[in-house]
Amino acid sequence: MNPIKRNILHLAIPSIVSNITVPLLGLVDLTIVGHIGDARYIGAVAIGTMIFNSIYWLTLFLRMGTSGITAQNLGAQDRDEVLMTLQRTIFISLVLGLLLLVLSPILRPLLIWVMNTPDNANPLVQTYFNIVIFGAPAMLLLYGLTGWFVGMQDTRTPMLVAIFQNVVNIVVSVVLVFIFKWKIDGVATGTVVAQWGGAIVAIISLACKLRQPFLHTTFLDLIASYIPHHEAIFNRTVLHRFFVVNRNIFLRTLCMVAVNASFTSFGGSQGALVLSANTLLLMFFTFFSYIMDGFAFAGEALCGKHYGANNLRQLHATTRQLLVFGAIMVIAFTMVYCFFGREILLLMTNDNLVVETATHYLFWAYLIPAAGVAAFVFDGVFIGTTQTHIMLISTLIATLVFFGVTLGVNLCSNVVKYFPSCDLNHALWLAYILFLSARGVVLSILYKKIFPRNKMCS
Repeated sequence: MNPIKRNILHLAIPSIVSNITVPLLGLVDLTIVGHIGDARYIGAVAIGTMIFNSIYWLTLFLRMGTSGITAQNLGAQDRDEVLMTLQRTIFISLVLGLLLLVLSPILRPLLIWVMNTPDNANPLVQTYFNIVIFGAPAMLLLYGLTGWFVGMQDTRTPMLVAIFQNVVNIVVSVVLVFIFKWKIDGVATGTVVAQWGGAIVAIISLACKLRQPFLHTTFLDLIASYIPHHEAIFNRTVLHRFFVVNRNIFLRTLCMVAVNASFTSFGGSQGALVLSANTLLLMFFTFFSYIMDGFAFAGEALCGKHYGANNLRQLHATTRQLLVFGAIMVIAFTMVYCFFGREILLLMTNDNLVVETATHYLFWAYLIPAAGVAAFVFDGVFIGTTQTHIMLISTLIATLVFFGVTLGVNLCSNVVKYFPSCDLNHALWLAYILFLSARGVVLSILYKKIFPRNKMCS
């Protein structure tokens, strides 16, 4: 196996394992409350989990922005900037986490209202929120540290942290709910303990990594140097770059949130059955993203390192190999979806009417891997090279495509009254597939313009 393939797989496989464990935190909570014997608890945990997933998704820029900047500094062999990037990330992550805590009395009623929480579940969601919000500083710190580890070409540590979190969450939640007879507060406490436990393990791992020859320092020295080196750490020019990179990622994430929320809303306007079917079919994208995100992480680490070392030839070779791996994943997932799509639906629900409705639109799920693969690969490349404005441009264009199609069809929805065979949900799925495709097409075009082959150096 050539070194490029080996390096990609070395970074991608632990990231894939980490990605697969992420939804387990919410799944474990739902499974435990499912045995309490009251459906309100299931709904409350589902809504609470969705609230925090939305909050943390919008703060993913902490991980993405940190990984690219760190990888470039590593490629340039700039030890001081590698350490100062870590110090900035720790500081900003903790400040944002504490800010969420301070603002929680305002955020709680607003987010509960946005989620259309039923009245009978409202007190339970409030209880869940009031406890889990104390894990916010730990989660944001974990995002920042994960980005730094990835930039340092280490995806194994985030994988071990994710596994540890799940084990702690299961043990603590089971003990509190089934032995001490706590209910939703036991599940919420288990989540918080797991989050802080993960943060502590990450800090211990960081302390070990800091002793390595290239960094050659200690965690205590890192913390102690905040005050004497604060002018360099919080240099205005460097901070401006940090916030511009992360601002672009944040705005790009907002566009994706808007598309996903609108997709759900437009589907829901066609009835509960179509909404349920679309929710199941979106899981086909989620399954694919678990794998492709791993390759995107590898792209962030390796392309950022090559870019920092000014080795654009290696950057190009890595990108090409990532696209090859992406093509293999497209073929594999498309075949699985084509041959076993209905069986996958049956694994997710035993409601035959929902399965039949989802099967009617299953064709669109077959197109998801081919439509989405390029965006995953080039997102990794552009995060690593901190060209996040390119990601924002591509997502804005793709978002305009999505809303152009959906709003155009909705404005012409009267046609459906005269032609019953017309199906607005097919138009909705067409818009979503075009959204995925447009991102990949625009990113690939801009990649060739920014990194032309005739300017590649050795």
